Amino acid sequence: MNKTELLYEGKAKKIWHTEDDTLLISEFKDDLTAFNGEKKSSEVGKGALNNKISTELFKMLNNKGVPTHFVEMLDDNNMLHKKCDVILIEVIVRNIATGSLSKNLGIENGKVLPFTLVEFDYKDDALGDPKLNDQHCLILELVNHTDELDYIRFMARKINSIMQDFFSDKGLTVVDFKLEFGRDLNNNIILIDELSPDNFRFWDVETGESMDKDRFRKGQGGLRVAYEEVLNRILGDMK
Repeated sequence: MNKTELLYEGKAKKIWHTEDDTLLISEFKDDLTAFNGEKKSSEVGKGALNNKISTELFKMLNNKGVPTHFVEMLDDNNMLHKKCDVILIEVIVRNIATGSLSKNLGIENGKVLPFTLVEFDYKDDALGDPKLNDQHCLILELVNHTDELDYIRFMARKINSIMQDFFSDKGLTVVDFKLEFGRDLNNNIILIDELSPDNFRFWDVETGESMDKDRFRKGQGGLRVAYEEVLNRILGDMK
């Protein structure tokens, strides 16, 4: 499968058309951004690591009955996937308070939440990805009815449960993560985008060390080493 025309370039990926109108290719970039693009850099090899991590996690979720856009990894930096109409909602799943949740609501950093929190953000860089409630989603026509929001929440919690079980065996705590969903050509809502330390927060169970993009946000360094460690732990039981 070959790339034809560039469809879209985002912060972390380029999306390409292919010879097949039903399939696209995501090219994972080495670029790093944080704080709505205010902080920028790059890390050689980061894109390939995210592609490999996403591949393994999409395959695992597919095997667990979660429908995704994933088809196959083509090479180190390129993934083939189904063409979908993106739902412009970023779905934030939180198990432990940190980051913006602690900053905005004053919840102690590191506090385990009494239940899994699912939040919606509007996927709009120009507006700074503001928070959404169900009525906002309907007014903006991001979904057709509230049943779709209920389904997205259900799937987000199901994915969270699978991820928590999966990573607990690998010495990593799933703190929070961002998901995106889209509509496939049959109008089914499925999981899209990527599943990587760029949009997950992982803390080492023993040390509490961040194994994700927070290392870049906080200027800690060692990002590639952390991503490599996440991939190695994923592959440990899957080789």
